[in-house]
Amino acid sequence: MIERWGAFVGRRALTVLLAGLAVALAAGVFGIGVFDHLSQGGFDDRRSESSRELRVEQDTFGNRSLDVIAIYSSEELTADQPEFRAAVAAVVDAIPADLISAVVPYYDSDRPDLVSADGHAAQVQISLAGESEDDFTRAYEEISPGLVAAGLETDLAGTYAVFTDVNEITSDDLKRAELISMPLVLLLALLIFGSLVAASMPVLVGVVAMLGALAVVRVLTMVTDVSVFAVNVISLLGIGLAIDYALFVVSRFREELALVPPDHPDAAAIAVRRTMATAGRTVLFSGLTVAAAMSSLLIFPQAFLKSMGYGGIAAVLVAMVAALTVLPATLRLLGRRVDAGRLPWRRHRAVAVDDGHGRWARLARAVMRRPVVVIVVTVVGLLVVASPFLGARWGSVDHRVLPDDAPAHVAIDKLNAEFGPESSAASLLLQGVPEQQVASYTRAVEQVEGVTAVVPVAQADGATLLRAVWEGNSQTEGSQAVVHDLRDIEPEVGTVLVGGQTAATVDLIDSVGAHLPWMGLIVLVVMLVLLFLAFGSVVLPVKAVLMNLFSVAACFGVVTWIFSEGHLADLLGFTPQGFLDVTNPILMLAILFGLSMDYEVFLLSRVREQWDRTHDNDLAVATGLQKTGRIITSAALLLGVVIGAFGTSGIVFMKMLGIGMLVALLIDATVVRALLVPATMKLLGDWNWYAPGPLRRWWERYGFRESDEAPGQIGEIDPGREHSAV
Repeated sequence: MIERWGAFVGRRALTVLLAGLAVALAAGVFGIGVFDHLSQGGFDDRRSESSRELRVEQDTFGNRSLDVIAIYSSEELTADQPEFRAAVAAVVDAIPADLISAVVPYYDSDRPDLVSADGHAAQVQISLAGESEDDFTRAYEEISPGLVAAGLETDLAGTYAVFTDVNEITSDDLKRAELISMPLVLLLALLIFGSLVAASMPVLVGVVAMLGALAVVRVLTMVTDVSVFAVNVISLLGIGLAIDYALFVVSRFREELALVPPDHPDAAAIAVRRTMATAGRTVLFSGLTVAAAMSSLLIFPQAFLKSMGYGGIAAVLVAMVAALTVLPATLRLLGRRVDAGRLPWRRHRAVAVDDGHGRWARLARAVMRRPVVVIVVTVVGLLVVASPFLGARWGSVDHRVLPDDAPAHVAIDKLNAEFGPESSAASLLLQGVPEQQVASYTRAVEQVEGVTAVVPVAQADGATLLRAVWEGNSQTEGSQAVVHDLRDIEPEVGTVLVGGQTAATVDLIDSVGAHLPWMGLIVLVVMLVLLFLAFGSVVLPVKAVLMNLFSVAACFGVVTWIFSEGHLADLLGFTPQGFLDVTNPILMLAILFGLSMDYEVFLLSRVREQWDRTHDNDLAVATGLQKTGRIITSAALLLGVVIGAFGTSGIVFMKMLGIGMLVALLIDATVVRALLVPATMKLLGDWNWYAPGPLRRWWERYGFRESDEAPGQIGEIDPGREHSAV
């Protein structure tokens, strides 16, 4: 089918190009409005205890969570002076009643902890109205401008202040990352391809992929919640894979074009057909493989992770479609003009058609002479790099993901400095518990190690809401241990639900841990099946999965060493949290497995092509690496620029995603592909291509092949010898 498509593009290139650009333009107009339909948050599992506690609390009492802490301070005035109080009271009285469910100003409370020790600062605590994180975020965005008190310094702390800053900074960082990466990508592509026109092809496909993916996500927002962070994955994968696919397709097109006599009238059409029959098939299969890896995120109940899956699948599939439609149509129309605008030192150089005798082939043969040594040294090195991950600790988002100068970070630092040490809290919702049993339950909670106070919050309809308080950050292992201890306490009569920020983190960690094996099983089965369809072997898929596990493990070791243990924090400009955000490794696992398989498919496709022709394993490996080594390295370099730009983000988990994936990408494209793969394929020998008889016969009849034609054939044309593409 892909051959027929290539032939169709060769005949109707202008029609395909104009149709593709029209669809991309319409998608851009429609998709640009997606930002008004994206949701916030989405880290909770609605079946978890903390989520159930919040829903029952809202139904019974209205929201009583401590969502916003407004801190008012003055160097001259104290909180008990009339001018100070009047300024705060004016703010409190002006808060729209329909946007809040409760407000506790310091001057109407008997709680001394709402005023700082020196008396120059005071708090107003606010619970927002709504039923979901999106409702609370919208309420906060509406009331926050009006919380500024005249004549006083105002700082806003709390969960939604952090979320708002994260969203704003992430949006700015995304724009900056694109501004940094795209010119660099164009420059590097120019150096790689040696011509201005060829170098512009990855940018063309990247733009089309971005516009199309945003439109797809806009459609998805009509039927489900999609997090704002899906746009980050679209940018990362859409542009990144568009670059990969454009690089492979353009390189193969130039290679095939160089085989056609310069005076042949249908040279471009022939080259496009051959490119689609070879690189086009591989791009199609690679796109499906990466999309399958991203689909494993859909098994998680958290809308945040699902949204990353939606965005990733959309970005990959649109990039794949663009590389199979707009790109070959453009190449067909350009023909040999694809090399127009050559750099001065490349003007008289013919396009090389790699064989098995270049420097990459020499590297492969050197590795295959000592395969056991290479495997042992490489695997031990990767395991050493991965070792810090064994001590990884887990948490979720708090104010430390923000830069030190972000408003919410500054506010929480002031809160901890002016009002005593940082504290955390859990909501304890008792149902059907008599009053005397509430008292005994309260005493039991007060005995939990670390708990400093148990405060009654509300009581109605046979339900009682308490708040347990302890010192320390909400994300620490100590705070998580307090929640576990609280959940071990059961009232003698009735039931209790434990919620709050720390409880939500505990539930998030448990939920991710419970779904992770299923994610792994899905990825494993899909990869084994797809790689068997690609190469007709049951051995190569297992080897590929093991290779990927080594590179991913090394990546996780690096991010643990940096972001959990705090190494290089000053150099990279972030505040160590002492743990990893539990959702980030899950996202990285899906993306990295997909990208690793992307390079595996491109390498093994050329190896399989040579194996089918010669049945010489060493020659097939050497030739495959020679034909793809430079391209894979170039693709990794270009993709690394796109991913690495995310490492400049001010948000810690975006910085971790960028740096971690950059490390994994470089390890995978160099150490794994250039060393481990040739070494293991040498040891396996002919077993690389083993499949049981029935499976082998099935694959020979129905399986995925890069081309049904013998390598080098171009229909009725005899290439004779290599020609320059210029």
